Amino acid sequence: MPDADRPQTRFMPLGIAVLTISDSRDLKSDRSGALLAELLTQAGHRLVRRELVRDELDAIVARFRAYIADPEVEVVLSTGGTGVTGRDVTPEALAQVAEKPIPGFGELFRFLSFQKIGTSTIQSRAAAAVAGGTYIFCLPGSPGACRDAWELILREQLDIRHRPCNFAELLPRLREQERG
Repeated sequence: MPDADRPQTRFMPLGIAVLTISDSRDLKSDRSGALLAELLTQAGHRLVRRELVRDELDAIVARFRAYIADPEVEVVLSTGGTGVTGRDVTPEALAQVAEKPIPGFGELFRFLSFQKIGTSTIQSRAAAAVAGGTYIFCLPGSPGACRDAWELILREQLDIRHRPCNFAELLPRLREQERG
């Protein structure tokens, strides 16, 4: 959406890590992670890491912390582990590292998903937060959900040219408290 009051901004590629959380897949059979990697690179962003970790709280937290500490990673897209079964612990892992939750992401994702899958969307605990100046978005494990999250929310919000506002333009200001 162009904004006549602002000068034209050039696209800014972001460094993005894709983390698949699954007990049943490996990188070769991981369609959701592969789709996210393809979509983000098609959009002009850099795929910094693509990994898979089991549905284990400590392992997910450790991966999130490693990404937060990595200066190349500005955004983490995780897929899987957002349901309600006993092994689905991605939102709990996010809660252990989150400094600022972004509740609107999950709310908007479920609203958009409702239009496609109806009330089944209530089973999704898609979530997002900022931690250490890094955005973390936790998406469901299905390729359809990953495509919807990317195409309907993240593609625009991670594009600095999107108006009236976007997550990308806020990156330099995410650590303002640390600079004091």
